[in-house]
Amino acid sequence: MSVRTYNPSVRVGNWNEDICLEEDLLKDFLGKKARGELLTQKTHNLLENILKKVDLTVTNDGFVHFGDTIMIVNPGQENTPKALQGIDPPRPATSLAINMDEHKMHTAKQVEGPCAVSASCILNPCARNSFVITSVDGSEVGSPLRFGQPFAISTTSGYAGNLKLFSDHARFNLNAKKSRQQIVQLLDEVSYLSTWQVLAFHPMQRLEMEGLPVPANTKLILHHNKTGNNLIIHDKYLVRTPFGREFEVSAHTVLDSHKAEKDNNHWVLVTGNPSDDEHTHFDRPNPQPSGGVPKTEEPAPKKPEVEEEEPKPATT
Repeated sequence: MSVRTYNPSVRVGNWNEDICLEEDLLKDFLGKKARGELLTQKTHNLLENILKKVDLTVTNDGFVHFGDTIMIVNPGQENTPKALQGIDPPRPATSLAINMDEHKMHTAKQVEGPCAVSASCILNPCARNSFVITSVDGSEVGSPLRFGQPFAISTTSGYAGNLKLFSDHARFNLNAKKSRQQIVQLLDEVSYLSTWQVLAFHPMQRLEMEGLPVPANTKLILHHNKTGNNLIIHDKYLVRTPFGREFEVSAHTVLDSHKAEKDNNHWVLVTGNPSDDEHTHFDRPNPQPSGGVPKTEEPAPKKPEVEEEEPKPATT
């Protein structure tokens, strides 16, 4: 076995053949660079497309409408004992996002189904975490979405592929990767398995709220029509994505002792911020009482200083 110990510039052995091979490699590299087929170029273009800023719809009446571009955000863990916050920090606010397969990222020109979803800590609106409220019953674009009304959750058009959020009963070959529960993914077809409905946040008010418009930027429940399960984020199961570790998302209902959904099933349909183009309505500060000046704690009154008496001289 012969091993070349010199570089091609040293004319030893088949030096002419080595020089031709080096020239062919350089021509192949320059050709791929001109066509944009290099791996670094594909990765850069992918990040530019998938993380491209998207303008969310600004609601004028406070309700969600068909055709609105929104974000689906979980507000995070609500009740955490103070003794455990240092050991196990509470789950932060996360948004439903596209979890594209790493092998398809560098070859596909757009997001193709089936495609997984996850809960990302990125709360800036982009093509990856923006969705469109789509009608499935013939409702006009611009009409308000109502409680109990079936609708589809679609990705944005263009690079996101206009895919629909799909779910079905857990089977041996179709389930969530870590939790093994009911899978939630994106497909390019519209069927009854890709229809959802909005339930009121409070269980005792769902019968009264049915048929009323869905308010934006408030907590609610996303209910799957076919299986009867709710969209959930798993804080115990993390999945690896090209954007880091993120939480797994599936369809499952978790109830507390009062037969109400836990914070894992809580979601917010976030719209755009009318006063700021850089942030969403989810980032707006809480309203203050009349006057707009937050209350401040009054300083505690100081204790009166007691003058010390001078010691008397000792008498003999």
